[in-house]
Amino acid sequence: MRTTLTIDDALLADLKETAHATGEPLKAVVNRALRIGLEGLRRGPRRPPFQPPVVSMGVPRVDLTAALRLAGELEDEEIARKLSLRK
Repeated sequence: MRTTLTIDDALLADLKETAHATGEPLKAVVNRALRIGLEGLRRGPRRPPFQPPVVSMGVPRVDLTAALRLAGELEDEEIARKLSLRK
């Protein structure tokens, strides 16, 4: 389809330079640039990735070392029990 557009002189110079460098016709370069531009517009503005706020949890009130050691021992015992049942 034919249409009339008013293109800034600097932009037209860039388009012509690209057309010359790629060996493509000017209308092909313009159509490709418009497609890329429209695709970007449809996506909307890019937002920075979400970063949750960092909150201090304070100093732990309970030492979990003993609890973790106990959990590990219980897990080891359970695994040993299950392995002994397989024999």
